Amino acid sequence: MLVCHDEDIALDIAALDIAGIEFPDLEADPWLELLDSYANELSERVSQEDGGLEYIEKANHFLFEELGFRGNEGDYYSPLNSCLNQVLVERTGLPITLSLVYIEISRRLGRPIAGIGMPGHFLVEYNDGETQRYIDPFHAGRVLGGEECLALASKVTGMDLSENWHALAPVSKRQMALRMLNNLRAAYLRRGAWAKALEVQDLLVDAAPGEPTEYRQRGYLHLQMRNFHDAVRDLEKYLSLAPDARDKEDVEKRLKSLRRWVAGMN
Repeated sequence: MLVCHDEDIALDIAALDIAGIEFPDLEADPWLELLDSYANELSERVSQEDGGLEYIEKANHFLFEELGFRGNEGDYYSPLNSCLNQVLVERTGLPITLSLVYIEISRRLGRPIAGIGMPGHFLVEYNDGETQRYIDPFHAGRVLGGEECLALASKVTGMDLSENWHALAPVSKRQMALRMLNNLRAAYLRRGAWAKALEVQDLLVDAAPGEPTEYRQRGYLHLQMRNFHDAVRDLEKYLSLAPDARDKEDVEKRLKSLRRWVAGMN
């Protein structure tokens, strides 16, 4: 899924694949058809002559007032917020999953909506060359200027991002899918759902087989689950990919203990 090139990723299908970790029997077609139906309903409210501002106004009214999509502030860290099917059922979710709904419905209508992966908060951008606006699906589709976006990112992260205009660059579909995986992994880790977190981590390793930190993360997950052989394998791989890692000494000490433990088990 995520190891392919970005242009090969169907974002809605990728999101449903990710949701399959929480819902193993999930079938994609009903949810794709639901997105199709939302796009069809919105198309009845929007004419081809409508400019960008008219589209944003009508899309926001449809999604956030008629359908009632909203940010899940009460249970922000639930894994269900990262599952597109659940977001479509409950009409609530994370900034990135609500942005995905906005993007996919707009894509079906040929409207230029891109994901904006700011630190701490995900937005979408409408940009047709004439009209350019940032939209916050988590907060009922409020329309923001660039400075307001960076102020929001600064507030959420606690860092001064007021001059970090690179934070407003559109992200690729692959980057968006990887961020969703990282969100889901974090949700499972908060709940101590180690086996589910490991499923996510396996996908992250497959998606970036040359990224050392993904092996370190998986190694410590295996250690948490007492999969000592697998922990040794992944931590050794981490050091082979990052021989000058800052935590090299700590990892080597952990490996030394693990190898003794494994030897004693044989």
